[in-house]
Amino acid sequence: MREIFDAELKQLGDDLVAMSRRVEHAITAAGEALARQDLTLAESVIADDLAIDALERDLDERCVLLLAQQQPVATDLRVVVSALRMSATLERMGDLARHVAQVARRSYPHPAVDPALAAVFAEMNEAAVRVAAKTTEVLHSHDLEVAAAILAEDDRLDHLHEETFRVLLGSGWTGTPQQTVDVTLLGRYYERFGDHAVSIAKRITFLVTGDFAGDPSAAH
Repeated sequence: MREIFDAELKQLGDDLVAMSRRVEHAITAAGEALARQDLTLAESVIADDLAIDALERDLDERCVLLLAQQQPVATDLRVVVSALRMSATLERMGDLARHVAQVARRSYPHPAVDPALAAVFAEMNEAAVRVAAKTTEVLHSHDLEVAAAILAEDDRLDHLHEETFRVLLGSGWTGTPQQTVDVTLLGRYYERFGDHAVSIAKRITFLVTGDFAGDPSAAH
């Protein structure tokens, strides 16, 4: 029975990695759709979000079954509960990538981002893609150095988010009302994307160290 349970726990971990890879692809494609006004790519990101949702439902159902049938305790319980939390977080990250794609679709064939902020959003997307890649990596490796790197990337996203407000509130802003709304929404989507990745990094730290409140970098 223990071997079966261990195999089921491993499958939960593998499925979280698979979800994260889809999220990684989604934010990458959403950023490209936004930068290039690529309607086809934006619509593919929106459609593909359904697959992330389906993975979350399947994983959560299996977590509930494990809790009901195996009644895990101590470390095993921590793993199952963490898988439930992280699957929900990944699903939200997928939703945020979809939101970025929806902004790109809504503004087509015009750019959603005014040229004054194009470079800032290019940096934001690059940082978000790095965050997504490191999230996949930390789910696979449980490496606390990778978890700490996610926090550093999130700090970069926060800084860039603040920069969008500096430009929006500056006297030189000439964007249309719709671009003002889109920039505000996009900045929030990217900022929240990073926050959710930090949540996963802290959850992995909790699994490894038993300390959820601490900074992943504090373990080194």
